Amino acid sequence: MNDYFRPIPCPSGRWPLAGGWLRFSQLELLRRDAAPRIVDHAPEAVLAALTAPRAPLLGLSMDGPRVMGIVNATPDSFSDGGCYDGAGQARLLADQGADFLDIGGESTRPGAREVPASEEIARIAPVIAAARGLAAISVDTRKAGVAQAALAAGAGMVNDVSGLDFDPGLARVVADVGAPICLMHAQGIPETMQDDPSYGDVLLDVYDALAQRITRAEAAGISRSHIVIDPGIGFGKTQAHNLAILRRISLFHGLGCAVLLGVSRKRFIGDIGQAPDATDRFPGTLAVTLAAVAQGIQIHRVHDVAQTRQGLSLWRAVTEGVE
Repeated sequence: MNDYFRPIPCPSGRWPLAGGWLRFSQLELLRRDAAPRIVDHAPEAVLAALTAPRAPLLGLSMDGPRVMGIVNATPDSFSDGGCYDGAGQARLLADQGADFLDIGGESTRPGAREVPASEEIARIAPVIAAARGLAAISVDTRKAGVAQAALAAGAGMVNDVSGLDFDPGLARVVADVGAPICLMHAQGIPETMQDDPSYGDVLLDVYDALAQRITRAEAAGISRSHIVIDPGIGFGKTQAHNLAILRRISLFHGLGCAVLLGVSRKRFIGDIGQAPDATDRFPGTLAVTLAAVAQGIQIHRVHDVAQTRQGLSLWRAVTEGVE
């Protein structure tokens, strides 16, 4: 029987949560065959993983929420494909205060088809060139060849939505240059991932799957301090699955890595918030983002950087007195 411990953040707890802006004194003990219950302690190894400060990422500390701006160099992304020049968008989001720029040349929206690596590289290369020196750069790709080209061009990190499932060679590319990588959970590939996704217990299944991906990355020579995880909201998940993960997302701190969350403008926000147009989903995106910040999630991948930074500033001013 596996025990899972979810820290419950509180203003003045006994322990720091991931070395960040929150603390906790109690935990929720989760098991597959029993109802959740509140406990006051956990094994030392669990507490060590939950409390240890996360390593800086591309020179940026993880002791406060960070904003990752989405730069889609694609004609077919779900909310903004083909709507702007990628290089100009990178400069705009950097000016708005993005800590990271996540540059991608292949849409991974539900139903999207694979793009040849050569085309993906051609799309992102000029954007990376324009973004160099403006912010930390992440490349959003599943492919080893694309990652290699992007890292050589000036990207510092790889954001792999397949969690190393798509291209076995990607881990070696990342390990060879010592770059950080974000491992996301997805059930299936974009073309088919929303075809009736199912889980036993989505929260614990995703947790276990990410633990396995971390183990695989470490076996390939990637240090855990260079690994970020992402539970993959909307990737092979229904609305109910997404909400189950978000309600208890602090569980993922137990993996000992910084956590990235990408909910910006996603379909479940439109469905719940009655906003069929993706560009009208910022209020719902901010609500989910702040709920995740209240559970210690460090990196927030968003389309609307300036508005998100304003929301974060007000949240911290009200809850922490940080002005």
